[in-house]
Amino acid sequence: MYLFILCGNLTILFACQDSHLHIPMYFFLGNLSILDISCSTISLNKILIHFITGDRTVSYTGCMVQMHMFGSTASVNLLILTAMGYDRYVAICKPLQYHMVMKIGICAILASACWVLGSVQVIPFTFIVCRFSCYSSIEINHFFCDIVPVMKICCDDTSVLEMLFFIEGLLTMILIPFVLTFMSYIFIIYAILRIRTNSGRLKAFYTCSSHLTVVLLLYTTLFSQYLTLNHSNTLKSNKLFALFNTAAVPLLNPIIYSLKNKDVKMALKRSCVGLNPGKWNDFQPSWV
Repeated sequence: MYLFILCGNLTILFACQDSHLHIPMYFFLGNLSILDISCSTISLNKILIHFITGDRTVSYTGCMVQMHMFGSTASVNLLILTAMGYDRYVAICKPLQYHMVMKIGICAILASACWVLGSVQVIPFTFIVCRFSCYSSIEINHFFCDIVPVMKICCDDTSVLEMLFFIEGLLTMILIPFVLTFMSYIFIIYAILRIRTNSGRLKAFYTCSSHLTVVLLLYTTLFSQYLTLNHSNTLKSNKLFALFNTAAVPLLNPIIYSLKNKDVKMALKRSCVGLNPGKWNDFQPSWV
């Protein structure tokens, strides 16, 4: 599965190098592919090492770094999907202003803000966990260092961390991006319903169906994983949802975006036969 994740997302990145795809949608899709590769590599590397060497140990520093990097990539992932939702909103609801609103400079600023904000948001969690001085076990009931299983074996008072986890983690890192994405799709659905022809409605819905599918998959697993902290089977269920989130979702993303997308297929064909594509502003997106 990890090899398929690498191949699938690297294929998306390779296709996005085609100048016909130098538009905001594929710019953000390239960022999403980088995040999928990073998230899977960070979370699955210890499993791969265990399969190869049999070594199941992880250093304290390595555990803290893994926890911070996984939280950062997950947070950036949600923000990038939110930016992609805004791109879909502008493309569907304001098609005539699309090239003015979603310029390459604005897209670069949005993507940079997502990376910086997502990385900064997890610093308080890492700082608090690094200050813990006592653990009840040297074994983590998980396949990588996630904040919840690490918090479960801590002997120190974790009330501050739990409060921060719910306030900043769930509200800022998950619910706010979800609400913003949801609002974008409210306007998108309203705009689609105003289209008079069935073919026009289907075409408009088709342009955002891939992104909507990825959003539903990711948020379903995240809500199932992190909104049941006090359940008796939390750690066992968390491992299943975390495995789906770190292995299945990054594997499905390239399939969802490539199989349903004619532009990606054409870009791969052009790359294979060595055709020279056009420039950024010469290509009119199919949804405009």
